Amino acid sequence: MEGNRVVITGMGCVTPIGIGIDQYKTALEMGVSGAGPLTNVEDTEGLNVLIACEVDGFDPNDYMSFKTAKRTDLSTQFSLAAMKEAITDAGLSLTEDGNLALDDNNQRVSIIMGTGIGGFKTTQEQTRILLNKGPRRVNPLAIPKLMPNAVAALGSLEFLIHGNAKTVNSACSSANDAIADAYDKLVLGRADVTISGGSDAGISKLTIAAFANMGALTKQYNDNPTIASRPFDMDRSGFVIGEGSGVVVMERLEYAQARGARIYAEVLGYGATSDAFHLTAPSKDGSGAISAMQMALDMAGLRPEQVDYINAHGTSTPLNDKMETIAIRKVFGAYADNLFVSSTKSMVGHLLGAAGGAELIATVLGMQHDTVYPTINYTTPDPECDLNYVPNKALNQVTNVALSNSFGFGGHNVCLAVKKYEG
Repeated sequence: MEGNRVVITGMGCVTPIGIGIDQYKTALEMGVSGAGPLTNVEDTEGLNVLIACEVDGFDPNDYMSFKTAKRTDLSTQFSLAAMKEAITDAGLSLTEDGNLALDDNNQRVSIIMGTGIGGFKTTQEQTRILLNKGPRRVNPLAIPKLMPNAVAALGSLEFLIHGNAKTVNSACSSANDAIADAYDKLVLGRADVTISGGSDAGISKLTIAAFANMGALTKQYNDNPTIASRPFDMDRSGFVIGEGSGVVVMERLEYAQARGARIYAEVLGYGATSDAFHLTAPSKDGSGAISAMQMALDMAGLRPEQVDYINAHGTSTPLNDKMETIAIRKVFGAYADNLFVSSTKSMVGHLLGAAGGAELIATVLGMQHDTVYPTINYTTPDPECDLNYVPNKALNQVTNVALSNSFGFGGHNVCLAVKKYEG
C-alpha cells in the first residue's frame, strides 16, 4: 500500500511471564514458562484441565484510579495498563490528569484494540449472581464492564483521546487485525498516532470447560504445567489458556521524526484472509495462512529470502502447528530451511485476542536486541513439523525482517510484516 511510512515508537504489555516490556524481555530470553495451577478460578470441581497461564502480581490500582478499576473488567484493566506503558514508552506527554497531550483535542490519535471475548469474567460472575440472588442484585455496571468495546472506549476516556476508538473481534487474530486497521489509518493519513493491540482475560470455569470439551486445551499436564505448552513438538496435545494485553504505539514516520521519537521498528504491511473452511479448524492445506503471508510480503515489497524470522501462531495444537508448517513451506519453498521460526505461546500460553499484540512486541524486542526467542518444551521432533523452531534456548542472532502470524477460530488469518528501523 502506497502512502505514509509507519513506525512503532512505544510498546506496553501485561503477560503471564512479566508485566512491562523489561520483565517480558528478560523472561523471553530465559525461556520462562508462565503456566501453573489454576489459582484465580474459585470453583474447579469437575474440570479436567486445572492449569493456565495467569498474570501474577497485577494490581489495577498501580495503573488507574480506584474508581476506574471498580467499573472495569480485568480485560480492560490489562489494556489500560499496557496502553499507559506504551504511551509513556513512546515519549508522548501526559498531563497531570493523565491525559494525552498532543494537540487541542487529540482527534489525530486513534485507539484500535482487539479482544476475543471481552469482559467474560464479568459475564460469568453476573450470570451467577442473577441465578443465585435474583435480578435486583445484578451490578448496574455489568454492561459497561462486559461490553467488548470497553477495551478501546476506556482507553479513549482515560487518556482523553477524541479520534476513532473501536474494538475489533476476530477471535485469536483480533490484535493483529486491530494493528492492521491502525496501520491503514496511518498510511492513508487519517491519523498521526495510533494505539493498538489486544487484551483478553478469559480464564474462567466456563471458558476452560468449553475449550476442553471441544478438544482445544491440553489435558495431559495438570501435574506438570510448565511443560504443557509445546508448539510443534510431537507430544503437543492442545493449547494452554492465558490472559494479558499487548499494545503498540504506531506513528506516521514523518510525525515521529518531527517530534524526535525513538523508533523501534517499521511496519511494512500485512495480509488478512479468511479460510471459509470450518468454524474452528484451520484449512488442512493451509491455503488461508499461505495467502495471508503472501499478501504481507507483497504489500511490504519483500522477497521471501529477505525474511529472517517468523513469530508463529504456534498454538501447540496438533492441527494448527502442522498446518502452519505446511503454509510456511509453501510460501518460502526451499528457503524455509533458512528461517528461524518460534512460538511465544510456548511461554505465555494462548492469550486469545491479545496474542498478536504480545507476539508482535516479542518480535520487535528480539530485533532490537539481536535475539531470537525460543520455542520451549521442544523435545521430540515431529516429522510433519520440520522447520527450525529455535528449540528451548534463545539465540544471539541478527534479524532485520520478520513476520508475525495470528490465526483465529472462524478461519481468520492475519500476518504482519516488520523490519528493523534504519534511520
